[in-house]
Amino acid sequence: MDVRSLWDFTDPARSEVVFRERLKGATGDDALVLQTQIARTYSLRSRFDDAHALLDQIEPKLARAGAEPRVRYLLERGRTWRSSKRPEPARPLFMQAVELATTAKLDELAVDAMHMVALLESAPEAQMHWNQRALALAQSSTDHNTRNWDASLANNIGWTLRDQGRDEEALESFRTALAARERIGRPADIRSARWMIASTLRAMGRFDEALVELRRLEREQEQLGEPDGFVFEELAENLLAQHKTEEAKPYFLRAWEVLSRDTSLDRPDDKRLQRLRDLGH
Repeated sequence: MDVRSLWDFTDPARSEVVFRERLKGATGDDALVLQTQIARTYSLRSRFDDAHALLDQIEPKLARAGAEPRVRYLLERGRTWRSSKRPEPARPLFMQAVELATTAKLDELAVDAMHMVALLESAPEAQMHWNQRALALAQSSTDHNTRNWDASLANNIGWTLRDQGRDEEALESFRTALAARERIGRPADIRSARWMIASTLRAMGRFDEALVELRRLEREQEQLGEPDGFVFEELAENLLAQHKTEEAKPYFLRAWEVLSRDTSLDRPDDKRLQRLRDLGH
């Protein structure tokens, strides 16, 4: 069963419907795997109690299960803890998932688990270690889904480099991520990768270059009818950095209007939202 092909990460509720439909005829390990993914749809919608309750139901059945449902259980229990701001119980679960997936040669799940460990690390060196380890496995794997992890990992490495102030290297890593996104061919992910490059160009003070890319993204989102608050925010920040305060104001306001309605885990915190609103007036 190709679990990834069943997912629409932009719409967890719809994904839950797909998983429940497949669950009707599933047995054994497949049924357990599908249930772990239903738990993940809950976690992505901040329904953490529901996610834990379903994982509690799965747990007693794992003793007789194969490696895949056990790894997926560990991943989703860990993700639920992390998403609910409880990283402490998440880390040992991800470490167990790394060990079990590696031993069972479940390359895609091993890469996933390594990247989750990296997300929990606070030290840049540790983040880089786990992301590079995951990237090496992704690049050497013969599994198609595993190889496609190179895009996310190059993106994460780019963020670690940015946090270290290594912007030139970060930009190169984000360009690598964009090339991988273009190879995979998901338009939304490609637009996200382009945003990452524009954001890094702004951090480097290359405002005009950033604005060229952001204007393109703005036009595309208007054609799609899918306003992106983060694009509006970046446009506003670039204009503000160039002392174009009046031109920046409507973008700050549009960013606030879109992002304040965001119910996903990507929603900016209240302080950041208030800043957007203040600068938009």
